[in-house]
Amino acid sequence: MTVIVLTRCPVGLRGFLTRWLLEISPGVFIGGPSARIREALWAEVKEYAGNGRALLAYNTDNEQGFTFETYDHKWLPVDHEGLTLIRRPHAQPAPPAVDRPGWSKASKRRRFGNR
Repeated sequence: MTVIVLTRCPVGLRGFLTRWLLEISPGVFIGGPSARIREALWAEVKEYAGNGRALLAYNTDNEQGFTFETYDHKWLPVDHEGLTLIRRPHAQPAPPAVDRPGWSKASKRRRFGNR
């Protein structure tokens, strides 16, 4: 079983994938191609994804029963003692809004979105 998930990718790439996989939801493709075809599809996805993101998941003979690869994701797969886990980036706190002296309260509310 192979699953490919595309986000913000060109429509032509989605059309290309429908030759071998079934699109069950916008950008979500599923099917059972051979390993050779799966690798060829993934190479095409990485080449033509443009500014989009992609995720490939497929069955393998390991502890988890599957493996996955990502392309241009902020979340990255990390091997932890034989298990593949996802590392999410730390959220950066937003800088605090700075009040400038001399501005009216209404102007400050409009500027900083505190309506």
